[in-house]
Amino acid sequence: MTTETIGLFYMLSDAGPVVKFILLLLLFFSITSWAIIFIKFRYIRKAFKESADFTDIFWQCRNLADAFSKAKALRSSPMARIFISAYMEMARSDGKDKKKTQVKRTQGSYLQVIGSIKRSLNRSISVELRRLVQLVPFLATAGNTAPFIGLFGTVWGIMDTFQGIGLSGSASLAVVAPGISEALVATAAGLAVAIPSVIAYNYFTDRIRILDSELQSFSSDLLNIIERDIQNQMEE
Repeated sequence: MTTETIGLFYMLSDAGPVVKFILLLLLFFSITSWAIIFIKFRYIRKAFKESADFTDIFWQCRNLADAFSKAKALRSSPMARIFISAYMEMARSDGKDKKKTQVKRTQGSYLQVIGSIKRSLNRSISVELRRLVQLVPFLATAGNTAPFIGLFGTVWGIMDTFQGIGLSGSASLAVVAPGISEALVATAAGLAVAIPSVIAYNYFTDRIRILDSELQSFSSDLLNIIERDIQNQMEE
């Protein structure tokens, strides 16, 4: 163990109860933030990879039924999940129409099916975005509050130091320096929590925004394909 590490442990052990509480709180923020960073990084990376795989598979398939059978294997792809939701909604609507009329689809039923599929797509995209965003706001909270929590610990530690100086009646550097250095540890800890949290939050927000754009684009393309297929069925 190095001299610097021993000195740091000594400062922490000699700190006041309020500063120790602040440091424990920042330790909680740090552990939670890093856990979220690892979890979300793996989740978003897998979502991007499998969504890219599904996009390639989708445009290579000859029909929607073939794409549906292959989409079920890509469980981590938000794009595959919204396709499955839309396809199942289309299948339900087809089944209802056949049971009700047993005749060719009318313009009114066509509009009704397209409307239900569009609502299903919008609902699925909202669900996927909630999954992607889940836990990420905590990183913003940690990034915004940790420096102020650390600063509060520093201010409190300096106040405690000056109170000790007043009681001892000595203002030499040997008396002042240890207390102020203990107090400044809280600010350093706050910045150590905030910096990676802010970087990770900005990174995840950007990736989620890109994935949201891709989901919206795929949703429009899928809806156009379904509309074309239904119109072809009506013309037959």
